[in-house]
Amino acid sequence: MQVSRRLSASDISAPQPAGSTVDEDVIDLGALLATIWRGKWLIILFTVLSVMAGGYYAYIVATPLFRSTAVVILETNQEQIDDLQSVVGGLSGATSEVNSEVEVLRARGQMGKVVERLNLAEDPEFNADLRPQTLADQVKSRIKETLGLEEAPIVLTKEEQEQRTRDGVVSSLLEDVSVRNVPLSLVFQVTVETENPRKSARIADTIVDLYILNQIEVKFEATEQATIWLSERVSELQSRLEQAEADVSEFSASTELVSIEGLQALERQIKDMRDRIATAEANRGDLEAGITALEVAQSRDSQAALAEDAQLTRLLPQASTDDAMAQAFDTRFQQVLQRRQIELSRTDQQLRALRASEVELNRALDQQGEDLITLQQLTREAEATRVLYEYFLTRFNETSAQQGIQQADSRILSNAVVPIGPSEPRKSLILAMSGMLGLMLGTGLVLLREMRNNGFRTAQDLEAFTGYAVLGQVPSMPSTKRRKVLQYLSDKPTSAAAEAIRNLRTSIMLSNVDNPPQIILSTSSVPGEGKTTNSLALAQNLLGLGKRVLLVEGDIRRRTLHEYFSDVPAQGIVSVLNGDISLSEAVFQNEGFGADVLAGEKTPINAADLFASEKFKGMLKEARASYAAIIIDPPPVLDEPD
Repeated sequence: MQVSRRLSASDISAPQPAGSTVDEDVIDLGALLATIWRGKWLIILFTVLSVMAGGYYAYIVATPLFRSTAVVILETNQEQIDDLQSVVGGLSGATSEVNSEVEVLRARGQMGKVVERLNLAEDPEFNADLRPQTLADQVKSRIKETLGLEEAPIVLTKEEQEQRTRDGVVSSLLEDVSVRNVPLSLVFQVTVETENPRKSARIADTIVDLYILNQIEVKFEATEQATIWLSERVSELQSRLEQAEADVSEFSASTELVSIEGLQALERQIKDMRDRIATAEANRGDLEAGITALEVAQSRDSQAALAEDAQLTRLLPQASTDDAMAQAFDTRFQQVLQRRQIELSRTDQQLRALRASEVELNRALDQQGEDLITLQQLTREAEATRVLYEYFLTRFNETSAQQGIQQADSRILSNAVVPIGPSEPRKSLILAMSGMLGLMLGTGLVLLREMRNNGFRTAQDLEAFTGYAVLGQVPSMPSTKRRKVLQYLSDKPTSAAAEAIRNLRTSIMLSNVDNPPQIILSTSSVPGEGKTTNSLALAQNLLGLGKRVLLVEGDIRRRTLHEYFSDVPAQGIVSVLNGDISLSEAVFQNEGFGADVLAGEKTPINAADLFASEKFKGMLKEARASYAAIIIDPPPVLDEPD
């Protein structure tokens, strides 16, 4: 049942306090759902339009895109072909290295090689200069020309223009390429999305191939650079080794044979020499002491005892008695003393010779020690140079052998497959999202319309706002023509509308049991809300109680009763008020409608002044005497001041 948003004045009785207050903080889900249900057709319309727009975009406007994916895996444990040590080490699989490899796959340099290999600069999909200008671009250009917002052209050389075009193609390619590392693995997925399925697969495979080739090239270049450097280093070390060995040979040839054994022999000679010197010095001391004792001896007995000479001992007994023997003793003593002095002098000469020999031996020992140290140093330098030379020579040979056996740190796990169908646009998703968007827009519009509505939809709203009790609610009638309304009520006495009119009649009559209302004014806020229909239905219902009823047309501007009755007389309420005819002469009865009708008529007099006159009051007083109920059908209160 559809309830009118605005109720006629006949639905309101004396003011009463509102039964309850509305809590604005509480959301009435029932009322919310009822509002949405009332606007269901608008929501359905928006949903259908949105789905149609989404379908138009998905099936007609959107360009199909095809997605293809190539899979590559990092090799952290590579099989070694030989035991040679690589110049560039492999990958360990650390998180930082994995993230770095993702960036390497998306590097502009890598994408530039793909552009060059596949000649993407000649593909309009990636080169914007080759694409025809769209309508939107033309409109934008015209607007800029009109507003004077065009940018001044930049003059570029041919090389700069080619580089700019190449950079733009690389940027467009990067937008269509995505690289993803599968979590907790060393697997990379290289996905390419273009307008052509074979192109997507070809670009994905090319990116992976160039990535693996780049790893080999990096290792090859590093190995080649290492080989060149090692070659130069080996040559330099070879020259140094030859020079060091020449220095050892030259030093060995320019000096006496020097060895540790020779030095040890010299040391033994020096020790023997020192022993001999010590012995000679001891002998000299004894000789010097003996000479001194002989020189100080006074008696021949002491001289013979100290001299220890057999001849002096033999001459001593006779020297004391024989002068010739004494002379011979003295001569012999002087000979012994002189011989001792000569022996002392020879001992001194021997000591000087021994000491000179010691000095010479010490000098020779020092010189040979220095020569040995120098020789050992030269030998060590030559040996160190030889070891370094042999090491670099070995590394040079290993590096040279590695140039032809370099391995990439990755391998292709799965080549890109030419997609069968497009990945974009996702038509079902677009339709679903369009439907959801239309549903949300329609619901939002219905709720917005409800929020902006300042009228009343339910009797409770009206009672809460005005404080008056609602006496009845009349639903809309299915009749499309006004003249069939009364026939509908007669033909359908048990319909909801007929029951509502009877309830309204009963509520009006019981609103004051002792003094039921005699004059009933039925109005509305704006035209088209059913006030005249309510007046006719109420009048017809009051007739069912056996009452005499008068229906007065108060809207003399529109005169809507002419749309309900076909035989309306020319004179009506204005003629009665002017005194041209009486009330009984002006009223008429239409076939099928038992109540008396006082119709309106055209008049130049202001309707508001006419109804405010004393004549109108007198007419009502006269009608009270003849009719049990008088129903007045005035104009809407918001349109006219009547």
